Amino acid sequence: MLEGLVFGWRTAVLLVAAVQLLAIAAALARSMVNRAANRTLAVLLVVLAAMITPWIIGFAGFYDRWPWLTFAPFQISLAVAPLFWLYAVALVTGAWPRRGALHLIPAAVQLIYLSGCFLLPLEAKWAWSDRSDLAYGVLTGSALIAGFAGYGRMSRDLISTYTAALADHVGDDHRYAPRWLRNAMIAAAILFPIWAGYSITGLFVPVSYHAYMGLYLTIAGVALFLAIEGWRHAALPFPRLADLATPAPAVSPGRDWQVQGQTWAEAIRMGGWAAEPGLTLAQTARLLGTNSSHLSRALNDGLGVNFSTFINRLRAEAVAAAMADQPGHTLLDLALAAGFSSKASFNRAFSERFGAAPSAWRARLTS
Repeated sequence: MLEGLVFGWRTAVLLVAAVQLLAIAAALARSMVNRAANRTLAVLLVVLAAMITPWIIGFAGFYDRWPWLTFAPFQISLAVAPLFWLYAVALVTGAWPRRGALHLIPAAVQLIYLSGCFLLPLEAKWAWSDRSDLAYGVLTGSALIAGFAGYGRMSRDLISTYTAALADHVGDDHRYAPRWLRNAMIAAAILFPIWAGYSITGLFVPVSYHAYMGLYLTIAGVALFLAIEGWRHAALPFPRLADLATPAPAVSPGRDWQVQGQTWAEAIRMGGWAAEPGLTLAQTARLLGTNSSHLSRALNDGLGVNFSTFINRLRAEAVAAAMADQPGHTLLDLALAAGFSSKASFNRAFSERFGAAPSAWRARLTS
């Protein structure tokens, strides 16, 4: 049954990647938090696992052993870019956009085309493959590049908008800032035009089958990065973008926002409210007896900082003061007591506030 098949290192490496992608996809599909986003990511991971499947079985000799596998509808490349964008939208808004499924029409057409070709008799498959490969490769390659350009730009704008909104409303915005999405998007933006270039070049210039191994290893690597980061953040209750919108404050003629900002800043400092890890703009406004829009304007226009920067400066200052008063405590203990939720966010905020790493600052104090 397995005569003529060769299970070498290429098949093994890609197979391990595909199995991991499918395992994470199965786990994400059962997640009850961020359901729309996690299920979208699960579908995307299945699509990416399917993308490398022809090379898994091809390197093993499946197509030589069973030539009827020609046109098997594994590579639905036109689904990748819209699914990535739909995942980003669902992550920050809680749901797909209205008529979001329409963005998958090109992928559906690609699936129908490949499925139709797959059902042809073997001789007809080969004849059609010889006649259609060039046009199919050019069309899908061009659509792939256009899709990643368009959906990449929309994803970038969405992530930037969400990151800015987080900084204005949440003190520990780093927990929710989807930097991993931006990194995956950058990797994909580099990868997929190269991928399309490989496909189109192969239609005009003979390219060794094994020469594609580096490309598909890269595809598997990008997919695994997205899968692991998506799983790490799967249960994190992301604030919804709509909830982060701040209405414009009512016009207050003659109001000095700088003075107001300084007054409220001192009240926040004296109240020690920054020590609350999950502190938000709305909570702080309620404590001050005002509303979110006025507090946001006092910080942005009056003090020139967003909410996150302001709160994390207060926390960094609290740690700096505690270093002298509590020399026996570790930096992490002091950071957590001040309201930081992670060492990374503490190091970043402290360095921005004092121009030195926390350990270097403590060393100065002790010396």
